[in-house]
Amino acid sequence: MEYTYLLRPSLFQSLVDYRSSWTRAGNCEYTEISMKIPILDLSTEIKSQWTELNDAIQKVLLSGRFIVGENVVAFEKETASYLGVKHAVGLNSGTDALVLGLRALGVGPGDEVITTSFTFFATSEAISLLGATPVFAEIDPITFNIDVAQIEKKITSRTKAILPVHLFGLSADMTPLLEIAKKHKLLVLEDVAQAFGGEHQGKKLGSLGDGGTFSFFPTKNLGAFGDGGLFVTNNDALAEKVRMLRVHGSKKRYHHEMLGYTSRLDELQAAILRVKLPRIDEYNRLRRQVAGRYREMLQGMSHVTLPSQAPEKSHVYHQFTVRITNGQRDEVHQKLAEMGIDTMIYYPIPVHRLEVYGNQFPPLPLTEKAATEVLSLPIWPDITSDIQFQVAKAIRSLIA
Repeated sequence: MEYTYLLRPSLFQSLVDYRSSWTRAGNCEYTEISMKIPILDLSTEIKSQWTELNDAIQKVLLSGRFIVGENVVAFEKETASYLGVKHAVGLNSGTDALVLGLRALGVGPGDEVITTSFTFFATSEAISLLGATPVFAEIDPITFNIDVAQIEKKITSRTKAILPVHLFGLSADMTPLLEIAKKHKLLVLEDVAQAFGGEHQGKKLGSLGDGGTFSFFPTKNLGAFGDGGLFVTNNDALAEKVRMLRVHGSKKRYHHEMLGYTSRLDELQAAILRVKLPRIDEYNRLRRQVAGRYREMLQGMSHVTLPSQAPEKSHVYHQFTVRITNGQRDEVHQKLAEMGIDTMIYYPIPVHRLEVYGNQFPPLPLTEKAATEVLSLPIWPDITSDIQFQVAKAIRSLIA
């Protein structure tokens, strides 16, 4: 696609130095083209892999093996190797990975699990479904991840585990978190739904705690063409228990040793994910490039706080989330939509304020403030600089 623009240097002076990088000609006389910009566009990625994807799907269909076939087994081995763990267990969804992982860790009624309220509901939902109680700690307002300095204040005699979320693709501060867990003899389950391939001090996320959970929802950095999830661990007994739980609590058919679930990664989805897995590092590298371009285009703006920067490979930019700090986030979100630019608000209501929990949890001012200011911009690996330029130009025009 070709895109051209009408650039007004008086309004966008800070972009002038970068103009040649984002446009297709050497001057400022362009005609603006109206276009719809989605929050995510997977079409180019799918087209580039079409032959491999089609072949993989056809082989599954012709095999007649659709439940825990050779692709599921192979994908589990390949992801375990990639993540640097002993075991990977394919499951039906990221939510199931949380539920089965927590249950395998022994979390149940009467227990407390310390986590974050600034995330998708599934994280605390999994805790509550097992009869345990989520205990919400404040976030770091720069990274949006759980503020590790607040965790010890939340520990009680009922605390069983800590469940950090690597939000928007950025690792939580795992070194001090793991030290706290060790000191208080607590379990750690990582929620890596938004950060496949991300790292902390050279180790892949999901490999640091007692277990890690992943989602392969289509929008994720490594996404399937439907639901899918993964539990990983270095603990043999834990892996065996999750494998039992995913097939009705059995190791052998019709020999049920515990109450379990039906939660198996679909063979078709595993075949698709096997095509995409070898490219994940390249896709994440491209996402970091996209984030770098947004930084250059939006730097220096009043009332716009850019995402926390991080060392190479520790941030995989599932989202590029800015803060609109002048009280106009909702207005900017709406105006961009009217201009044909999709943005998303992750998350407008902190989990501790959701209806399902009533008013049982104390306020979290930093979390609640973030929920009124965050705005995620369009991002995918091969988004063009031209499209990013149009997004940045629109934001500048609205907040100038």
